[in-house]
Amino acid sequence: MARYGTEQRGRPSSPDYRLYFKNADGKYISPFHDIPLFAGSKEVLFNMIVEVPRWTNAKMEIATEEPLNPIKQDMKKGKLRYVANIFPHKGYIWNYGALPQTWEDPNHTDKITGCCGDNDPIDVCEIGSKIRSSGEIVQVKVLGVLALLDEGETDWKIIAISVDDPDAQKIHGIDDVRKHKPGYLEATVDWFRLYKVPDGKPENQFAFNGEFKDKDFAVEIIKSTHEYWKALLHKKADGGTINRTNVLMSGSPFCCSEGDARAIVQSAPVPVKGDSFSLEVDSWHFFPK
Repeated sequence: MARYGTEQRGRPSSPDYRLYFKNADGKYISPFHDIPLFAGSKEVLFNMIVEVPRWTNAKMEIATEEPLNPIKQDMKKGKLRYVANIFPHKGYIWNYGALPQTWEDPNHTDKITGCCGDNDPIDVCEIGSKIRSSGEIVQVKVLGVLALLDEGETDWKIIAISVDDPDAQKIHGIDDVRKHKPGYLEATVDWFRLYKVPDGKPENQFAFNGEFKDKDFAVEIIKSTHEYWKALLHKKADGGTINRTNVLMSGSPFCCSEGDARAIVQSAPVPVKGDSFSLEVDSWHFFPK
């Protein structure tokens, strides 16, 4: 497995915090564009970029509109964004992240859901027992998918488990999750249904009445978003404000030099120690079942 590293810039829990990525050769890269989707194995395995560790609240995400796409904390209305705790949960209930080299095209109306893509890499909920770190690259096997309709956009949620998890040998699909981790899938639907309600927004809706689709369905969705990403990177799709700068995709018109990549990182704020967090990460919200 290729080894990846990260480099912090700015101060954690502040608007200028960024986590940049390096490959095994020490080159700065884009996690969105330069990390391969497929993890190269006999079994169909995928690389997952962990954005949010389980049980944490800060809404960390790949900065799709910035050069080299570092991880940053999302902001809404000038404030750092934290996901609310909805009883009985604390923060995110899985390791949450994205698959590289995928893109949910906002100009494409999904035939299944009738909604357009959300303009982001496809999301992953990793259900293994280990709490991962933001910026970690984890090899996962896909188990199924949930189709969230988030404010009128299709937002697929891939359910996956790390291949090095002790349960990975016995969990191969959605039915195995029900068997070995009872209640987890139901909690996942509840979490996505309610997570924006504390912000004054309506409950989210789902395609397929909130039922999970199987592994084969999920892999086909991933492959289609990989094709949309290819079109994005080769200027065959309207990327809008998406930043397509990359270092390793030599056939792409957006490929930049190592020196250019280094300059991008060095122009970011210098790393500062220290951490602070909002008191809202401790409050609980209660809703009727």
